[in-house]
Amino acid sequence: MNDRAKSETLAIERGIRPRTGRVRDVSINMAHGSGGKAMRDLIEDVFIGTFDNPALAAMEDQAVFPLADLARFGDRLAFTTDTYVVDPLFFPGGDIGTLAVAGTVNDLAVSGAKPLFLSCGVVLEEGLAVDTLRRVVASMQRIALLAQVCIVTGDTKVVERGAADKLFINTAGIGIVPSGTSISARNARPGDAVIVNGYLGDHGTAILIARNQLALESDVASDCQPLAGLVAVMLAACPDIHCLRDATRGGLATVLNEFAQSSDVAIRIQEPALPLREEVKGACEILGLDPLYLANEGKLVAVVPAHAADAVLAAMRAHPAGNHSAIIGEVTEEPAGVVVLHTGFGGQRIVDMLVGEQLPRIC
Repeated sequence: MNDRAKSETLAIERGIRPRTGRVRDVSINMAHGSGGKAMRDLIEDVFIGTFDNPALAAMEDQAVFPLADLARFGDRLAFTTDTYVVDPLFFPGGDIGTLAVAGTVNDLAVSGAKPLFLSCGVVLEEGLAVDTLRRVVASMQRIALLAQVCIVTGDTKVVERGAADKLFINTAGIGIVPSGTSISARNARPGDAVIVNGYLGDHGTAILIARNQLALESDVASDCQPLAGLVAVMLAACPDIHCLRDATRGGLATVLNEFAQSSDVAIRIQEPALPLREEVKGACEILGLDPLYLANEGKLVAVVPAHAADAVLAAMRAHPAGNHSAIIGEVTEEPAGVVVLHTGFGGQRIVDMLVGEQLPRIC
């Protein structure tokens, strides 16, 4: 018996159907969403062949896990979902696939949860190059391996040409929150320190570059990255982190306003302390954008007790995802529900919630 026959026999014994499908079409067509052989071949070849784990290979309508295996990580389940429609699909530092996995992993991580499993739902436009889809799916698996999560279930839909813009992705994720961890936007207290894990606005600027809307001598890459490992070292340094959130659409300003309003406190940030690349500052000056509202895909905002701020900052700077972490401000009592920026010239201004949108189709 040859190696392939042996592997197929083993798979059958385990109740897993051997993969046989192979996509030979150059581009996606309506048959790939029909529920027939073409769709089965697409799923087996592109998705199961890349994500490659037993839960997905079983090809059931759901992934099933023993509760006892989950309970050893903690006592609460964290569940989130997000949909990605970024334009263009590929940009400096990432693509829609890296966003889809990292973004959902990060939404779990900022609750303090250990991310474990993701789903992947895709909407494919007729005419999308199969090689483009392969490239995106490979990016998803690369980030999933980095974040130590498995993509275990999914769905595929194909729509007529012009009914979508090439490719949309929905990812949902589950993770387990350790016992005793309680992170919430309602937990900020006067005296707390506000920390970010590095340069702000890189993702928004990278999208501008990819759209050829901005010419810069030096490229800026998206900061897209999973943050679960960083959050783990932060919690090890301070199990009592009060607030934690990733600063995606709406940027830093939106997250800080959510904290201030939910906790009924003021947050004061120092403009000179904000980590911003010169290229990002320049882009904002040229286009009249405020970097505080630019999207990020690998940045988090933490509110921690003042006594633990230095320890958390040191732990963050020792992690690859937090090399350029900085304390940017503090929480005060008044004016409650308001974010105040102290400028480098000694002035102050209120940083309000984003009204409208600075950049469409950013993630």
